[in-house]
Amino acid sequence: MRTLGNILWHIPFLGFLTALGTFLIGGLFVITVIGAPIGLGLIQLSKFLLTPFSSAMISKKDLNVDQNKLWQSFSFIVRILYFPFGLLLAIATIFQIAALFITIIGIPVALVLAKSLGTYFNPVNKTCVPKAVQNELEQRRAKEQVAKHLG
Repeated sequence: MRTLGNILWHIPFLGFLTALGTFLIGGLFVITVIGAPIGLGLIQLSKFLLTPFSSAMISKKDLNVDQNKLWQSFSFIVRILYFPFGLLLAIATIFQIAALFITIIGIPVALVLAKSLGTYFNPVNKTCVPKAVQNELEQRRAKEQVAKHLG
């Protein structure tokens, strides 16, 4: 079913163009040193947009990736500067979601794009992982919550 969703995303809805556009915008941000955290996040988002039904965007904190404190503070400042660009990208995505909701077959694709809106607003320290990794992280988090409430 995921493969069929990915095929429908690319063939009638031209999802590869969305992925390509996001990749190019991310590449422009990576060229500048200040925009590197944003660009890397947008490149990860473009990887997600190539296979939106088979992958997920998660925070690097969820993967327990240790990052340099200087990089974390720099990325926070860059996030503030990026907000107007992220707002424009999110608005464009909202129009795309509205157009997809017109057709019945486009509703699942629109829901996937709606999930990616958070990454458009804040692509810093996000990474694209397979759905299995996201499911495993959710199961571990659920087990920790159960253990906390029982113990």
